[in-house]
Amino acid sequence: MNIDVIIPVYKPERSFFRLIEKLETQTVSVRRIIVMNTEEKYFEQLIYGTKFLEQHQQVTVSHLSKKEFDHGRTRAGGVARSHADVFVMMTQDAMPADNTLIEALTGALGENVAAAYARQLPASDAGPVETYMRGYNYPASSQVKSLEDLPSLGIKTYFCSNVCCAYRRQVYEELGGFIRHAIFNEDMLFAAKAIQAGYKIAYAADARVIHSHNYTCGQYFHRNFDLGVSQADHPEVFQNVPSEGEGIRSVRGAAAYLRRQKQIRKIPGLILQSGCKYMGYWLGKHYQKIPRRLVLRCTNNREYWAHEDRRRDVSGIDAARGYGKTEQETR
Repeated sequence: MNIDVIIPVYKPERSFFRLIEKLETQTVSVRRIIVMNTEEKYFEQLIYGTKFLEQHQQVTVSHLSKKEFDHGRTRAGGVARSHADVFVMMTQDAMPADNTLIEALTGALGENVAAAYARQLPASDAGPVETYMRGYNYPASSQVKSLEDLPSLGIKTYFCSNVCCAYRRQVYEELGGFIRHAIFNEDMLFAAKAIQAGYKIAYAADARVIHSHNYTCGQYFHRNFDLGVSQADHPEVFQNVPSEGEGIRSVRGAAAYLRRQKQIRKIPGLILQSGCKYMGYWLGKHYQKIPRRLVLRCTNNREYWAHEDRRRDVSGIDAARGYGKTEQETR
């Protein structure tokens, strides 16, 4: 089984070198590491004076402009550059916890499983709320989800994360891949399509990456606005599985965790943070009713709104044809 890893990159830091080294020393080998880099100058600044590309022959880099970047289209472009049986989507800030990540992740691609996503562990600098949320969304027990779980799991049935996720290429192509134009949630939209088609999505708890954020309230607001937009634009997926209830459960759980940890003084901050998340989410869900200038102030991805074909749901396979004609590719 051939395995490629695809990583969208923007303004990479020196930790990117460590990520590549970790991927190259896995117990199950990675054939190619395909880097989809936004803005060539930042990547060149990182590797200037190094022999990075000479030392890492598995790595190929494609450069695109910030205007060309799109959550769905850019990843589809990376897949178009791969001919592997299985490809693993990752983000530049996800660090393999050990050298068995790829083995555990691809090992979860059992019968009728379209994709398998990894467990995310909090980084050493994660705050208590973020630490709780990593465990809430990524527990210690693995799980395989199918259409039968929709009544009990609700929106969590479709939960999937391209922070680290392995896909069967055959199923990916059969289902049309990632949507062409996605402000957010391209992973969950594919997972929903796969489950509705009778496939399964696996959560591989033994496949672990270190990945967490200490966002400000403003950053949560912008992020959740885009989340709301993605749900508003795809009612065929999200209309009958609202996420508000899941959000309330997570906040209650986080408050209880803070009490157990004797950090009650952090609960007001949790409430403020949760309010900013919900406000952003609610505005995003109703973006069609607010002025464009306000939308542009709320979003975390202004480039998304520059595309007039935002509502076209073209498959990643079709979108990848001719994608990035202005790109420059290294190696």
